[in-house]
Order: sequence, then structure tokens, then C-alpha cells
Amino acid sequence: MRSIVFTSLFAAFATCTPTEVEADVVSYDGYKVFRVTTHGQTASVQETLSALPHDEWAHDIDHVDIAISPDQVEAFTALGLDYHVMHENLGNSIALEAASTTSWKRQADDPSWFSSYHSYQDHIEYFEDLQATFPNNSELITSGTSYQNRTIYGLHLYGDGGPGKPAVLYHGTVHAREWIAAPVVEYITLQLLQGYETGDTKTFLDKYDFYVFPIVNPDGFVYSQTTNRLWRKNRQPPPAGQTCIGRDINRNWEFAWNANGQGASTNPCSETYKGVKPSDAPENASLDGFLRKLRDSVGIKLYIDWHSYGQYILSPYGYSEDVLAPELSKWTATSSQVSNAIRDSSSRRTTFTYGPSGATLYITTGSAPDHVYSIGGADYSYTIELPDTGDYGFVLPPAQIRPTAEELWAGQKVLLGLLEQ
Repeated sequence: MRSIVFTSLFAAFATCTPTEVEADVVSYDGYKVFRVTTHGQTASVQETLSALPHDEWAHDIDHVDIAISPDQVEAFTALGLDYHVMHENLGNSIALEAASTTSWKRQADDPSWFSSYHSYQDHIEYFEDLQATFPNNSELITSGTSYQNRTIYGLHLYGDGGPGKPAVLYHGTVHAREWIAAPVVEYITLQLLQGYETGDTKTFLDKYDFYVFPIVNPDGFVYSQTTNRLWRKNRQPPPAGQTCIGRDINRNWEFAWNANGQGASTNPCSETYKGVKPSDAPENASLDGFLRKLRDSVGIKLYIDWHSYGQYILSPYGYSEDVLAPELSKWTATSSQVSNAIRDSSSRRTTFTYGPSGATLYITTGSAPDHVYSIGGADYSYTIELPDTGDYGFVLPPAQIRPTAEELWAGQKVLLGLLEQ
């Protein structure tokens, strides 16, 4: 008997009826994206940029990445900052990203799947096809539904002896515009299934149950494909009296949700808006409920929150740069080996930086890895920020999907082999 009862996925697909009336498509024609080198003075550079309308994509101690509309480019260059151009015309880059040179044959092992980006419905069908190739050791699952009633779908994989072993839990596409996350998670899932037949991954699946959710923010993801390529949050209406849509579901977890005045915003118009209270985003509430079922039934061995971009392997804590978890030395040693495996797996020599999230990158409160470790009891809990480090950012060309997925699978093989250490 299975130890956990999950909602029927097929019924959820049949009743999915999003209600949102789409807005006009947002154009990024003529927008430029710059990486501004801050020389360790990131806060000062951000203050300089604050008077200029812009969209900040990412930052760390050495740089800030920003998108600038055509009418603000002259004002930006007049600031005299040290920068290089990531996208000369963001609209053109988005158009090239959407172009597909291959046709998926609706076969789970068709490599052309990893040659282009796909629609939400295609992702659902891909996971259905994956499950059909491994019918005796897998099941389609869901944690629940989004605000617009889309299914948060996934796949549960297990080996000999049936389900009920400690869990490996993956969440992808937490932030809508981070398109590379879903195909990377899907590639890892495909390798687990194919490797089981050859024996390469049998040890992993016989020891752990895998719960894989490639798109946990489906409303935002669909909106990023149909209306605004750079949308980040979910599509939940704002609190009364406010006008900006969406919550950041990676600032909406219960643990450390209100730990300090940093790491998340109380402004509904902010990209990091944390909501009115913990788990008031329906996506977060359903994922948290699923997490607690795993915790109480089989326990959680490994959790990974898949994001882009920047090439980081980040462990708790995110809510503070000073508070260190007791397991940090173990996590850091493991991350080092994973980073080395990724770097050595291909000629690209892709390098991942690793360490505790708050100290390595920046403060985040109400984040998933902190919550899954502290509330969910996970032995290992990470955020992995996928490529790249400043050439493309969120708009990663389709030609980089498969190389990225292959490198991350090399890292996962090492990570899964180290879990008992």
C-alpha cells in the first residue's frame, strides 16, 4: 500500500479553466540589458541607478544586471558606469529564443525536446509520456492547483519494493521567467528513468522516492509565454486597495517569513512581494501541504529549488548572513564535489559558486530551502541557480538547453551518490 494519497492528476487536467483575461503583450523591442560592474560597491551603484527607471534582473557583490527601455539608454550611459551589454535588443533576443528549429515527435526519449522551449501543455504531455515509459514504478501526481486553477503537476518515481522510501523533492519554474529550469529538471528525470533499465541509476531509485515538479508556478509561466516574457511572480490579485498583481512564492514560505526587514518586500508592486501572510499564495500553500505529508510519512533526504540565473549552489540559511546551520560543513563539502563534477563534465568548464545563501549571494526571507530544511526536516536543502553568469541571463538561447541539462545531470549523479555521507 502506498504511504501517501495524492490528488488524481487526470481529473485536475480536465477541469483546468483559467479565468484571467490576458493583457496586451509586453514588447521589449529596443530594450537593452547591461551588466554593470560594481567593484564591490553594489549598494552604491544601486543607489545611483535608483533615479533611473529600470528592471533589475540580478545582483551580487560585484555586479548589477539591468534592463533599460530605449528612451532611458542615453541617461544610463551618461552615468559613466562600468558595464557591458548582455542584450543589444532584448526584443530580438526573445524572438530568437522562441524560434524552434526542430519538431518534437511526442516521444519521451526524443532528444529534440531539449532543442527548444515549450508550452505549459506540452510540458504536461511530456511528463505523461515519461510516466508511460515507466508505468510500474511511477505515478503522475499533483500538489494542488494554482490561483487560476492550473494543475501543479509532477511525477513520483520509485524502484524495487515500491514507494515509501525517503524523498528527493525537486521544484522547478518557481519564478515564471526562468524557463531553463523545467527542461533541466525534465532531463534529470529522463536520465533517472533510462538509467534504471541499464542499472546506472537503479541504486538511486531503489533507495529514494523522487517527487519531481517541473513547473510550480504555472500561471506565471503561461503569462511569461503569452504576455510578458519577464514576468516573475504568480498571478494572484493584489490585496484590497492595491493594484499590482502577484506574489513571489519564494518569499511566501512560513519559516523566517518575517525574520527581518530585508530579503522580501511588503510592497505588492515589488518583484519580491512576500504576501500578506505566510502561504497566502495558493501555489505555496499546496506545495507546503505536500511537503509536510512527505515529512510526516517518509522523510525528506534532499530538496532542490531550481532557479536561474548566476550559477550558484546555495544552502540554508538565506534569511541571515550571520546565522549558520549545524550541517553547513557537510553541505559545503558536498556542494564542492557537485560543482567540480559540473565543471569537469564538458568542455564549457561551467563553474558554480557555492555556500550559504545569505552570505554567498543576498538575504532572502520566506524562502523554500530554509523552510524545507527547518520545517520539512530535509537532510540536504539547496537552491541551484542555473546558467549563465551574465551573457544572456533569463533569456538563455535554446542551443544552451541540452548542454546545461547534461552538466547538471553530471552534478546530480555525484550529489545523489553522496547523500549518505
